[in-house]
Amino acid sequence: MEGRYSLIERVRGLLADEQGTLHKAAPYRVALCYPSPYHVGMSSLGYQAIYREIHEHSGATAERVFLPDDVEAFKRTRTPLFTWESQAPVANFDMLAFSVAYELELTGLFSMLELTGIPLLAEERQEGRYPLVVGGGPLTFSNPDPLEPFVDVLVQGEAEDLIHLLVEAAATMEREALLAHLARIPGFRVPGRGGARYHVAKATDARLPARSQIVTPHTELRSMFLIEPERGCSRGCHYCVMRRTTNGGMRTVPPERLLSLIPEHVRRVGLVGAAVTDHPRIVELLRTLVESGREVGVSSLRADRLTQELVDQLRKGGATNLTVAADGPSQRLRDMVDRKHSEEQIVRAATFARTAGMKQLKVYNVVGLPTEEDADIDELIRFTSELSRILPVALGVAPFVAKRNTPMDGAPFTGIREVEGRLERLRKGLRGRAEVRPTSARWAWVEYMLAQCGPEAGLAAMDAWKAGGNFAAWKRAFNGRGCEPYLARRVEDGRRNPVLWPTVPRTAPPASAA
Repeated sequence: MEGRYSLIERVRGLLADEQGTLHKAAPYRVALCYPSPYHVGMSSLGYQAIYREIHEHSGATAERVFLPDDVEAFKRTRTPLFTWESQAPVANFDMLAFSVAYELELTGLFSMLELTGIPLLAEERQEGRYPLVVGGGPLTFSNPDPLEPFVDVLVQGEAEDLIHLLVEAAATMEREALLAHLARIPGFRVPGRGGARYHVAKATDARLPARSQIVTPHTELRSMFLIEPERGCSRGCHYCVMRRTTNGGMRTVPPERLLSLIPEHVRRVGLVGAAVTDHPRIVELLRTLVESGREVGVSSLRADRLTQELVDQLRKGGATNLTVAADGPSQRLRDMVDRKHSEEQIVRAATFARTAGMKQLKVYNVVGLPTEEDADIDELIRFTSELSRILPVALGVAPFVAKRNTPMDGAPFTGIREVEGRLERLRKGLRGRAEVRPTSARWAWVEYMLAQCGPEAGLAAMDAWKAGGNFAAWKRAFNGRGCEPYLARRVEDGRRNPVLWPTVPRTAPPASAA
């Protein structure tokens, strides 16, 4: 049985392997919380960027906190959740700032608050003896509403500038005055007190690029220094939160500045962004990094931007697989969602990868788009089979989940049985020809409910978590909190907009778990 001392020693062992860890004594202390385990959280570029920003503030310091790999071990040993840098109890900090990447991390937030002894619901923390609980992160670009019942303040959008305003005000103002003050500043929302809803803040260009502060071998991206050559996207894919209308589209950073910020000792570099290969000087940047003897990875490859030289540089930088996204099982559906990719471009990408000596082509796709039929799935089977004759193919398939603040907001979920049937059709059609790697239709439905509904969905998530967190618990919780009627109204509203969603038939399929 793992004891309290061994839990602390494990963290100290991971700390010993880090490069770039920050330590600073300051009067105002922030516990920077990530509601997933360490190996996931330390691969988050935004989380690391905010860690650095807080340390740059003269009167504040930040220590990291992660969802434990074994929550039950903390409970058994009655170990309060502690920070990494000093192993101090999180409840003793002035602020808990959560970076939430996507909907299903809500339960991680609940577990972390429980381990601190802090009440989950903001309304139960009114007397002010608890730390300020703040929510932010990528989820706020889409729908932060489910976070509302649990946080005192929401930071919406890019937080590099807002975090300085937040810690400056929080360190100098009483709680009531602080909340009233923040509610008046664009980018902040104070539940029950005001603030613009869905106002996605934009960081000043001087704060770019986001980049790693800490490099560690114990992450999803082992010993890799992450940096963003660009932020945002210039494309208009209807399903995407980070489309060209979000924060003014794509902003690029010159290669010279990027290279000046990469530490000399770093041997592995990850270029991270929504559309890295749309950077006008991406090949030049890759070539320079590879010629310096470094391994290089790129987070988002667009098939229509690939060239043989670009793929060759990736191969020289250590890549053995090429990953692209089609995001539509047929050309009809790709056109419908404004995904600017053709079969010819993806075939060309596969050919580039084979010529470069890569071993596999990974293609990400979605099923369950509105108006999708068996014929669309059959087109994907036919096309994937053709690709597999060029290079072995691994097909990653995710059920479509409509997000707030996109043109497809309000589009219905196809249905779990329907999605599972289409996934099975794919498996059978591609058996022996390509590897199919699907994600769960059930958990996609849970994500959809959280993505589309309001604060009541957050309360439902709390109910499901308390009831054990299995799928049946989620279904009961959404029903008990009245989420289905709310969702039905949103779907109907979405279907009334012929400009944003012209091709969905008027009669909606059920947006339920059935």
